[in-house]
Amino acid sequence: MPIYDDLTPKAFWRDIKASKEDRTELDPTVGRTMLSQLHLIRAFEEKVLDLAGQGLVHGPAHSAIGQEGGAVGSAMAMRGSDQVNGSHRAHHQFLAKALAYAAPEGIDPEKSFGETLRHLSKRTLSEILGLSEGFCQGRGGSMHLRWAESGNLGTNAIVGGGVPMAAGAAWAHKQAGTGDVVYTYFGDGAVNIGSVLETMNIAAAWKLPICFFIENNRYAVSTHVEEVTAETRLSARGLAFGIPALKVDGMDALSVYLASEEANKIMRAGEGPVVIEADVYRYFHQNGALPGSAFGYRTKEEEQEWRGRDPLDAMARDLMERQIIGAQAIEDLRTQAQEMMEEIAGELIEEVDGKRRIKPALWPEESFRDFGLRGDLSEFEGVRFEEQEEFSGTLKDNVKFIDAVADVMMRRMETDERVVVMGEDVHRLKGGTNGATKGLSDKFPDRCLGTPIAENAFTGLAAGMAADGRVRPVIEFMYPDFMWVAADQVFNQIGKARHMFGGDNAMPLVLRTKVAMGTGYGSQHSMDPAGIFATAPGWRIVAPSTPYDYVGLMNAALQCEDPVLVIEHVDLYASKGVGPVDDLDYMIPLGKAKVVREGARVTVLTYLAMVEKTREVVERLGVDAEIIDLRSLDRAGLDWETIEASIEKTGNVLIVEQGASGTSYGGWLADEIQRRCFDFLDQPIKRVHGAEASPSISKVLEAAACARPQDIEAGLREVMADQGLPLAAEAAE
Repeated sequence: MPIYDDLTPKAFWRDIKASKEDRTELDPTVGRTMLSQLHLIRAFEEKVLDLAGQGLVHGPAHSAIGQEGGAVGSAMAMRGSDQVNGSHRAHHQFLAKALAYAAPEGIDPEKSFGETLRHLSKRTLSEILGLSEGFCQGRGGSMHLRWAESGNLGTNAIVGGGVPMAAGAAWAHKQAGTGDVVYTYFGDGAVNIGSVLETMNIAAAWKLPICFFIENNRYAVSTHVEEVTAETRLSARGLAFGIPALKVDGMDALSVYLASEEANKIMRAGEGPVVIEADVYRYFHQNGALPGSAFGYRTKEEEQEWRGRDPLDAMARDLMERQIIGAQAIEDLRTQAQEMMEEIAGELIEEVDGKRRIKPALWPEESFRDFGLRGDLSEFEGVRFEEQEEFSGTLKDNVKFIDAVADVMMRRMETDERVVVMGEDVHRLKGGTNGATKGLSDKFPDRCLGTPIAENAFTGLAAGMAADGRVRPVIEFMYPDFMWVAADQVFNQIGKARHMFGGDNAMPLVLRTKVAMGTGYGSQHSMDPAGIFATAPGWRIVAPSTPYDYVGLMNAALQCEDPVLVIEHVDLYASKGVGPVDDLDYMIPLGKAKVVREGARVTVLTYLAMVEKTREVVERLGVDAEIIDLRSLDRAGLDWETIEASIEKTGNVLIVEQGASGTSYGGWLADEIQRRCFDFLDQPIKRVHGAEASPSISKVLEAAACARPQDIEAGLREVMADQGLPLAAEAAE
């Protein structure tokens, strides 16, 4: 018979509810403000559903009617400088935090709301309707609400997608020593998502001041929580990570307030994260004004039972029992909130020929469509750009490429305390797996962060750090294929954030990764990510091929207010070339290609390790080729002036890349060149690239899958043959 010992969780797990004494001792101003917020949010949500029913809300209307208690109770416990983010159903959370910020002295339910709260409500409704007066100038709509000044970091349409970013903001608070905290709101549908659980793990390990606030409304669209998890008390998730957890009745705003105050004490004391699970109930379906029972997944009896626990009525009872407010005043409060929303809607809506419509003058201009997809690079005003040919410092010929990578990062961390490096093993192994972070963890142990193997979470953390503005994170992906693991954060969050939230919010983040073709690491470690990132909005891409260029382009990447992918190549790490000796502060402009060999017969466009490989083949064959190292690969960063001038001169184009045809960078580049330069071309654009299959482990098959010097030679021969031009080396014979 084995011997059993019951194990005790590291953290506590408690149910918490307001006592009779708590209700008696509630500060009247706090209670009256809570009641006012509850009614303002309810009236706002009802107006949104009303307008949606009239077809005036373009897109979804995810109301949180019934769930207001959790948002109001938690927001009332926060400082103005605390921050929040949420998921797609977040009008109530956004408004609760914004109202608390806009009225720090409280809201008197028996007085006029005033112009400040009215303007706040109008801007929020305008955003939901997609209008230019909205907080994101109409880009965000119902699901993407951001008002950074109030502490609203931005809500998120990807379920659970904003949780890692909230943890990044929490890291910035901890590093700054402000004592501020972050609340990230999500529901029962998100609590089992990998990025949420990964983030809980990192937050606990790093003791981040973040509250994982679970709104358990029991339904993810129509799927009941009991259908998807065995442990339906969702706050139990905290125990697995050593996170204290509180379970509370979310229909009781006062109990939520007390739970949040307790959570804040823990977080502000530097003891790490807290989980709060609030049991709430949305009165309506996932989207729109019909109840869940209309779709058959809930009963009318269940809905009626929960409506009997309405958070507005619960707070009103507490206040009336203490004679803090009377029944008529509560009725007048509701009327005032409804009338204000009716008036606001009337300022946005007009009736024409018996039909209601948005006033046309309120829509954003179509010219605003792409504004803010990337920044305008004004942050580079006054910086020192120096190409190698005019460099004023000392150069030497045998600088090892990987040393340039490590040296420039050391220099930037010495001169800019905002720079933080993070990734798997970056703090060990004498500089990570390749030596790129050599010496950083010894000198900057609090800014060189070794992460768990959790790309989605730590990439999202970096996004939150960058959005905060006090941190410039540099993420290392050990291999670019891992971007698929972090695809939500890389493409849905980081790449889209600036544009989605109106175009004014910076996202200064650098993602480093390496192309590892030829190393024998097989299909899942060997891709070239340029083609994928080039077709994704928001990212800038640089691909340095020399030590000198690496220093200048990395400095530019860290100056940029946009996310920048810096692609490296394992073939270059051990190579040597010209590089700086003691001046590591110059920059090379983003969007500037370099002609590395002049020629008149064919323009060869390439990047990374293929630059030197191409040069060697060209010289051996004696082809009169002009080789251009693209350096900047993103759609906005291509140096069309240099490219077009070369093509006009040569009339022929060969694009050379190493990677697989399916994720090819050259495919879209060739299409764009044909659109721009068709009249200059003497023949169709030729391309050199790898095979359809990803590289295999077998040395022979891996070599066959990647573009090689013989493929470059074949491409050059084809271009020259189609023009009836001999190769110089053969003509000499």
